Amino acid sequence: MSRIIDTRDITKTYRMGDLEVRALRGADLAVESGEFLAIMGASGSGKSTLMNILGCLDKATSGTYILDGTNVNDLDKNDYADIRNQKIGFVFQVFNLLARTSALENVELPLLYDRTRRIKDPGKAALRALESVGLGNRLDHEPNQLSGGQQQRVAIARALVNQPSLILADEPTGNLDTRTSIDVMSLFQELNDQGKTVVLVTHEAEIAMYARRIIQMRDGRITRDFPVADRRSAREDLANFKDNNGDEDMMSLSAEQG
Repeated sequence: MSRIIDTRDITKTYRMGDLEVRALRGADLAVESGEFLAIMGASGSGKSTLMNILGCLDKATSGTYILDGTNVNDLDKNDYADIRNQKIGFVFQVFNLLARTSALENVELPLLYDRTRRIKDPGKAALRALESVGLGNRLDHEPNQLSGGQQQRVAIARALVNQPSLILADEPTGNLDTRTSIDVMSLFQELNDQGKTVVLVTHEAEIAMYARRIIQMRDGRITRDFPVADRRSAREDLANFKDNNGDEDMMSLSAEQG
């Protein structure tokens, strides 16, 4: 098993006039390929700052970040953007889908912006990604024609289309109801079972329990790092939801999954 994330003494300081805010105060984190990690912490703990650095959306003030064998500290602006597009798939709380644009076209977008790889048939690659998340029959639907869960599945398909080494999910269930949240976490568990590396930021302990490992942050530091001993199965939770809420709710869920 290879190491996909290796951070050493990562710090991040924001300067606002004469004020300095130390968002990260020396974060050491190692994630092996195929792991499912949840990052937890209260608002201001540094978890979103760490996620932005892991996703190459922001650079650390000091320290070392090695992503899938590449020291990102050594990259220039263009190479930094390239490794982000090639190695990382992003899923956010806000779905960030283009309105009046079909699900297929939304998923194609990362391929169109990839200047290092020339995909001969972006539509075919996008179709495979949508089929992998259960939306092969929603290709022409625009975001306003899809439920919240379906929109998040389109966003996950978009994250997968470049076949990234790492999936980063920032509060991916934050805008979803309980039933749909379980459904989305079921998909993340399936992707992880297929060998995908997933790093999830959440403030919800119940959502974190779907991961295999949890780190907790406080005041810019990682304070705990432990395996999930009693991991929740989203598939079992969906079955329990059916038992407790009746067939009508599950019919609605089936329609949402498409």
